[in-house]
Amino acid sequence: MNEHEKLNYVEFPSRDLAATKAFFEKAFGWRFVDYGPDYAAFSGQGLDGGFFRAEQASSTDNGAALLVFYSQQLEGTLAKVVAAGGAVVRPIFAFPGGLRFHFTEPCGNEFAVWSDVSA
Repeated sequence: MNEHEKLNYVEFPSRDLAATKAFFEKAFGWRFVDYGPDYAAFSGQGLDGGFFRAEQASSTDNGAALLVFYSQQLEGTLAKVVAAGGAVVRPIFAFPGGLRFHFTEPCGNEFAVWSDVSA
């Protein structure tokens, strides 16, 4: 449902759309709709969005916003991320509200996963 003046969609760059899609399909079970060779969209993941072909990557080091997943089983999610080809860039650490880790997908976009359940 689209809500007036609420966040609705997010877009990320990807140097290799096939690698990005394969990672999210394996790690999180996402499905994509391709719109030509330079764009792939996802939906039903808490926030709909897409990936567009570009040489940049979204990283907190370059001032990008950080999108954060929630997990009830943080270590299990970390294992899925690694098995799918993600790189852990900040191992599990405590922060106010719980535990979290940061990772990059194969094209360098940074995400985080948090949990309010002990790892």
